[in-house]
Amino acid sequence: MTTMTTDQLVQQIKKKQSFLCIGLDVDLDKIPKHLLEEEDPIFAFNKAIIDATHHWCVAYKPNTAFYEAYGLKGWKALEKTINYLNTEHPDIFTIADAKRGDIGNTSTMYAKAFLEDLAFDSVTVAPYMGKDSVEPFLAFKDKHTILLALTSNEGAFDFQTLSVNKQELYKEVLQVSKTWENAENLMYVVGATKAEYLKEIRQIIPDSFLLVPGVGAQGGNLQEVCKYGMNDKVGLLINSSRGIIYASNKEGFAAAAALKAKELQLDMQAILNE
Repeated sequence: MTTMTTDQLVQQIKKKQSFLCIGLDVDLDKIPKHLLEEEDPIFAFNKAIIDATHHWCVAYKPNTAFYEAYGLKGWKALEKTINYLNTEHPDIFTIADAKRGDIGNTSTMYAKAFLEDLAFDSVTVAPYMGKDSVEPFLAFKDKHTILLALTSNEGAFDFQTLSVNKQELYKEVLQVSKTWENAENLMYVVGATKAEYLKEIRQIIPDSFLLVPGVGAQGGNLQEVCKYGMNDKVGLLINSSRGIIYASNKEGFAAAAALKAKELQLDMQAILNE
């Protein structure tokens, strides 16, 4: 099973003129009704979305909660989805949006689950428990750990922007994480609704890839994010979930999703060519 390096990801971004990541957050109440007759409606939905949109994106990000909620059936659908991506589109970067984080040996098991067993390229991890909860993820060769830094939700201000050591906590997280073993395998989550913060974030981590949720449905602005967050390797993966996958709940849902994905890709192409 091949894994993707950041250099290969950069090549894909240049080739596709896109840095779009599509979130596969499957809710059975929202998918087109005709799919519910399928043996595995979740996978049927994902496969149709992937087949229709893979030209326009460089990454897919299933949020694992949307699969765990359906028990064994959901987990099987997640497994089928990642296997399909790894087999049919090995040049696409895959993110297990699992937001894990626990003490050492437990973190190792979480990492094995997503990076070995399911063979994702990366997994999202919460930094609250510190170094020994994150380093087990970083120990996996050629895999990436995407650390929550500054999120796009309302409660982000509860802790992330509080002052610690005379700077905001999220900056402390960025600074300290650079000292961890295999820190070169780190990427970071920064919400698009916090675009103005990206300038200072780039001063701390100029070279890292940022996964940026919140463009579209949550009100983040693509141009703003790129203005402050882009580096010489682009260094951004802009995630859109609901805005693309639920563009329609009719028979033509996949074509509608492709149109939305292409719209974003064209915006990205224009920015890349500026």
